[in-house]
Amino acid sequence: MAEDEAQLSPPESLLQLIDNLARFHREHEEYYAQAPLRQAGELQARSRALKALADRWSVIGASEQAPPIVFAGAEDLNAPGLVAESGILFMEGEGEPPELQRLRREVGLLADDLEQTGAWLAGAMEQAWEMAGGLAAYPALADLLGERHRIIADDWQSAGLQALVARLLRRALDLLARVDFAPAALRADLSSDRTAPSYLYSASELLDRAADLMTESAMLVHDNERRWRVFRARARELRST
Repeated sequence: MAEDEAQLSPPESLLQLIDNLARFHREHEEYYAQAPLRQAGELQARSRALKALADRWSVIGASEQAPPIVFAGAEDLNAPGLVAESGILFMEGEGEPPELQRLRREVGLLADDLEQTGAWLAGAMEQAWEMAGGLAAYPALADLLGERHRIIADDWQSAGLQALVARLLRRALDLLARVDFAPAALRADLSSDRTAPSYLYSASELLDRAADLMTESAMLVHDNERRWRVFRARARELRST
């Protein structure tokens, strides 16, 4: 009888590994169930800033004469309320506002981070999938195989979303690169084809979709929390017996 039970249960070394993975990966995923929500909120704030500028530039007429005082605020280019919210301030005699440069730089850094994290996670899930298949040899874990594979599927899907978000962010930056944000160039555009608002609207829409997908990624990872607890509890139960 004892021999039959030993055949049903995984070896102690495997149970230790399951306990370790369930503990540390659950904690790791607790972070990734929260961080994307914060990043999504930051993306939405950047998108709102772009929309506010696009709204302003869609209806305002360009000033024909700029104030002679350098560093004076550009009355026609600044969107109402946006300076206090985002710090983006167009000034006479200046080029692209540094806050707008920072916005673009931060979006680029986020795209790099998400691409790297998504690639790492996809590779890790490839290995985890193979390892999970080996657990089928142990009947004592048979009822948890669905839980383990669901964890992997959720994380794999999250990895794909992160890669897609990185693409959306980079395309948004490509669109913003089409706009010359120097006041003189903007006024020239507003006096002719007025294409700058269109590029900003499209870029903001890509940021909005990226934020939505990041929220979905967080939800997928958060869905694993109970599954990890159940998986670890079974490993500890088998170790104790």
